[in-house]
Amino acid sequence: MSLEPLFEAPLVVQIHAFGAMAAAILGLVQFAAPKGTASHRTLGAVFMLLMAVVAGSTLWMTHPVGPDDPFWARYSPIHLFTLLTFFGLFSATIILVRGGPGLKRHAAPLGGVFIGGLIVAGVLAFLPGRIMHQVAFGG
Repeated sequence: MSLEPLFEAPLVVQIHAFGAMAAAILGLVQFAAPKGTASHRTLGAVFMLLMAVVAGSTLWMTHPVGPDDPFWARYSPIHLFTLLTFFGLFSATIILVRGGPGLKRHAAPLGGVFIGGLIVAGVLAFLPGRIMHQVAFGG
């Protein structure tokens, strides 16, 4: 294992990777910690901000395309997790802003953000040919 491929990657990839690692750790803390406390609210806001940065950074992590290719050709299927993450963050924000007795419902979209945006997309990031595969397995 070597972090060298990550440090040699473009800045946007570094922001994305380190943001995802921080969000993953923070998400696990949120799942384990008591709910409804001031620290839960604060850490939750930080988690949501980190996930917005992680998802937003993917918009600059694209494939080169020709001048006649459609706009979406620069994105790969893994970019669908960007849309799902933004949708989950937006849904959770609406629930949290409304407050009231339905407040616990924010756990569903944020759980989806954690599972889809961090776990599933994270596993895909370790496929051969990707930078995280080089970090973990070399070559």
